[in-house]
Amino acid sequence: MHESVWVQAVLFDNDGTLVDSTAAILRCWTRWGEEHGLPPGSFDAVEAFGRPVTEVVSEVLPAERVAAAVRRYEDLEAEDVDCVLLPGAAEILRALPSGRWAVVTSASRRTAVARLRQVGVEAPVLVTADDVSRGKPDPEPFLAAAARLGVAPADCLVVEDAPAGLRSARAAGMGTVAVTTTHHASLLTADLLVTGLDALRVRCEPAGLTIDTAPALGGPPERSVVYGTSTSSSL
Repeated sequence: MHESVWVQAVLFDNDGTLVDSTAAILRCWTRWGEEHGLPPGSFDAVEAFGRPVTEVVSEVLPAERVAAAVRRYEDLEAEDVDCVLLPGAAEILRALPSGRWAVVTSASRRTAVARLRQVGVEAPVLVTADDVSRGKPDPEPFLAAAARLGVAPADCLVVEDAPAGLRSARAAGMGTVAVTTTHHASLLTADLLVTGLDALRVRCEPAGLTIDTAPALGGPPERSVVYGTSTSSSL
């Protein structure tokens, strides 16, 4: 099946969606856990993907230790920015006009900027954990990005790899595309499922942006997904 959706802006998660930083994140959580005396298996680092660090730390440490522990984790992440662009990321970002896309991440601004610089990406709008009072899965991060772009939430398409981010996007009233770069498809609930950004194509039209998708991994056949101005679908 081939599908096209019309949108006015595309909002990308960063880690696991635009960049492959999984190894670095796992190294940071492993070292952080060891430093804080957490036994192996006491928390799942993969489940932390896409969630604010403060929220994850609060679940495994007492309240009086959280602030210092968060600062330590952010220091570890800022020191380990080993990452690369995922397949298709460079192509889709080049195809998008400036002012029509944003990066929305649960990482701190320091970490997000360092990782994006590492891969040579400068986001026109960047929303980080430092910019919101409630992180994913709350809708605030994606709503903040839409507001900065001047685009209605219903006219935004979110591309995410994590369940928390997809919940955030749905709560914001936005369309969703899930990439199976970090989590199995069975764990992701989205309008469309694709293996990665290399399954997406962007065309700039007078009415907005057309996002063409390769065959989906899930969902009913012959489906039209409506975001924003109009929609088309063909087999």
